[in-house]
Amino acid sequence: MKSPTLTASSLTLAVLATLAPFCARAQSADAPVELDTVNVVGRNSSGSYLSEEASAAKTSLPVREVPQSIRLFTRQAIDDLGATRLDEVLDYVGGISRQNSFGGLWDNVAIRGLPGNENTGIATLLNGVSASRGFNAPRDLASVERIEFLKGPAAALYGSSEPGGTLNIVSKRPLWKTANSIETYAGSHGDWRTALDSTGPLSESLAYRLNLAAESRDGFRDYTDSDRQVIAPAFTWKMGADTKLEFVGEYLRHAAPLDRGVVAVDGQLGQIPRERFLGEPADGKITLRNNSTQAILSHAWSADWLSRFVLSERETRLKGYSTEASALLSDGSLRRQRRYRDFDSQDIGLQAELQGNLSLAGLPSELLVGYETYRFTMDSLMLRANPSAAAPYAINIYSPVYGQTQPTPVANTDTYETQRNQAVYLQDTLTLGPAWRLMGGLRADQYTQSLENCRSGSTSRQSPSAVSPRLGISWLPSPQWTFFANSGQSFRPNAGADRNSEAFEPEKGRSFELGSKWESAGGKLAANAALFQIRKQNVLTADAQNSSYSVAAGEVRSRGAELEFSGQITPRWRVNSAVSYTQVEVLRDNTLAIGESLLNVPAVVASAMAMYENTFSNGQRYGVGGGVTYVGERLGQARTQAEANAGSPAFELPAYTTVRLNAYWRPTKSLRLTLDIDNLFDTTYYTSSYSTLWVAPGAGRSFTLGAQYSF
Repeated sequence: MKSPTLTASSLTLAVLATLAPFCARAQSADAPVELDTVNVVGRNSSGSYLSEEASAAKTSLPVREVPQSIRLFTRQAIDDLGATRLDEVLDYVGGISRQNSFGGLWDNVAIRGLPGNENTGIATLLNGVSASRGFNAPRDLASVERIEFLKGPAAALYGSSEPGGTLNIVSKRPLWKTANSIETYAGSHGDWRTALDSTGPLSESLAYRLNLAAESRDGFRDYTDSDRQVIAPAFTWKMGADTKLEFVGEYLRHAAPLDRGVVAVDGQLGQIPRERFLGEPADGKITLRNNSTQAILSHAWSADWLSRFVLSERETRLKGYSTEASALLSDGSLRRQRRYRDFDSQDIGLQAELQGNLSLAGLPSELLVGYETYRFTMDSLMLRANPSAAAPYAINIYSPVYGQTQPTPVANTDTYETQRNQAVYLQDTLTLGPAWRLMGGLRADQYTQSLENCRSGSTSRQSPSAVSPRLGISWLPSPQWTFFANSGQSFRPNAGADRNSEAFEPEKGRSFELGSKWESAGGKLAANAALFQIRKQNVLTADAQNSSYSVAAGEVRSRGAELEFSGQITPRWRVNSAVSYTQVEVLRDNTLAIGESLLNVPAVVASAMAMYENTFSNGQRYGVGGGVTYVGERLGQARTQAEANAGSPAFELPAYTTVRLNAYWRPTKSLRLTLDIDNLFDTTYYTSSYSTLWVAPGAGRSFTLGAQYSF
């Protein structure tokens, strides 16, 4: 196996060397220091569900004026849910549906019906820089300030991506006033978690923030205990009146068994308990390590022009054994494969931008010019022991007996992949009078990829280039209303090669969107509505002449509608709600049934959450709230055209509704006590499926008690 050589520490040294010339220009220690208007750490109350800033849009326009659907999930909304991981908030955003999560080892969703990369999970940015290449553990929210959902294509700004949308995770930054919070939680199934959030100035020009978290979960399913640790330091150095250097780091270790879930017997769920584990406890846990560092240098050249440089490195590692279902026999015997994975990756990138205001043909214009390059390497080794009639390595799903002799996996996959990319991009926002905004963008990518098969010695290569345009317009007939339309294109390279050893054409997407945005006069309430249609071409499908290979000949379409509403409806009530309708279907494919939906995409998803706050007669503050989510029926296993023609019934996951309750009591200004109840009515439901052999059940009812102390 090959492995990356550059480490996070060497990246930091390179950053410091690169920035040495700027250090000479830094102001003296008595430079004025600005104080943040909000100095809150730990789990919050009395905040807002709304924000005017969406940094991933790369414009100074308020969110309401941007000609695109953007959904912001603020820290207050995260805290009201008591969420500690990304997947706990996804159900409360319109147009999101859960996808195969690789046995619970990473986050994966479809946005507007179109899923992310099955092998790496959801397309995610961290502070505007790609954070989805490699093998990423479920995102912890300890160091997250807010989550930005950019609906529709983002390729004009970020290159290779899905046309349904992109997530941007915004990290917590240092504050210039000392604040600390420690939290501890204990809950059902032996769950516990402790977290620290500490921030403040180290000098008049240097501030820090440190988020730590450690947790252990026994899990609601048998033999699925997990643990994780998070260290997330951040520093801000005011090098001068106009120059700032930020360092953002995150080091995460997550260990858990790869759990493929339960099986559907003859297409029927509920034949075995949702707690039953069908792997092998002796395999132990798979360990994921994610280390990321970012150095962000910004300099204001004038009141109108700002430059920004980001040097980033991200290393991921996944290692361990698993036992996974491969075939279910009529007597309840489940044949299983034992696998060993050792995957690691390194992603090094540079992003440089210049943004400013000017006059174009007499019209106010905001111009963004950027350059981006990265080098990504991924080393993938997998060993596999395939069952046979003589050695089935089977387990009875009705009466499992664990501990049998484990087969030794043998060589299966050993590859080394290298990706390089260079891109330039441009975005211009014109103010066409008081009521009109026109935004256009264009990005050109030159991408190269090589995939070496270390077992055979062969190497496949491709060098696709792509130009991704975007155009949008907003009409603001009043201070409260915006109507907008946009169109954009996207691309994503297809890995591998066809039967002639030729690289595939990249996937290409085209999206159209019409929508409206409303904001109350006081800015405390907001609503968004959108209609969309997306087509994606060059989707890989089986080669009709040799089914062992693929061709880029598939096409899918997604269209639908979304409605979202959130904000402070009274001084004591804040709410968040969303409903979406999505119709996604296969338009062309050599194998899949034409007109059928994609896996795990329901037609209807709806959610609502609310929090009520008040004070007792003695002045102590309290809050009571909760949330409800509804997910409709969705396809659980892809059908071939032959199966559809023969009338074989489709395997579908049933619709479900879940309810959660949240409450807090603040007996003192510094101490807050919380109670969170998830799945209040103990509903049996299934979140996603890869096939009838791999179905992920949702967690049963659970209680979590917490205490947060600020000092």
